[in-house]
Amino acid sequence: MVNDHDKSPVALEPRELAGEKLFSPSAARNAAPIREVLSPRLPRAAKVLEIGCGTGEHAEAVCRARPDLVWMPSDPDPVSRASTTARAEEIPNLQPAVAIDASVRNWTDGLSPVDAIVCCNVIHIAPWAVAEGLAAGAARLVAPGGIVFLYGPFLLDQGNAPSNLAFDENLRTKNPHWGVRPLDTVTDLFARHKFGLQEKIDMPANNYSLVFSPEPQ
Repeated sequence: MVNDHDKSPVALEPRELAGEKLFSPSAARNAAPIREVLSPRLPRAAKVLEIGCGTGEHAEAVCRARPDLVWMPSDPDPVSRASTTARAEEIPNLQPAVAIDASVRNWTDGLSPVDAIVCCNVIHIAPWAVAEGLAAGAARLVAPGGIVFLYGPFLLDQGNAPSNLAFDENLRTKNPHWGVRPLDTVTDLFARHKFGLQEKIDMPANNYSLVFSPEPQ
């Protein structure tokens, strides 16, 4: 379930290591805002699949607030998986991280349906094929009444923050397959897989939380 196509760094910032746990400065800033938005939107006893768990700090924040959840984190990077798995040893409802690359065809094979897919700060530092695979996989995995939750920067039709435009340019110099994705492009992608955008929530530092849900059949 892992594709070795992209050798770019898995993090854009230095991360501290304590034992096997990684600590991200950006996660320290945004874990609480994400928890406050995501936690009340997850159904009771929800099964959650996280794509791109990174250090595991987002999963830890939400799982500690919602001990009823069953949270399966995933990441293609083994060091990130080790960090999240170290956290899982202390949090009963957080499972050990598994290796998933959403750009790989049929990455959902062998996975059970879930109530939510969560993906934070991933699709702008990954090839577009990851977003395409994420949407296609969500169509196969997310149960009726479930959600897909995306967090990160997105480009709007107008009124973009200068910092997001500069960030987009910087990402493309690092890797031409990266970049801050236009919101309309992301919503159109999910619409092709029968997911509608239910909420766009303003977040700190010119980020957004997007909540998609399956359209009625």
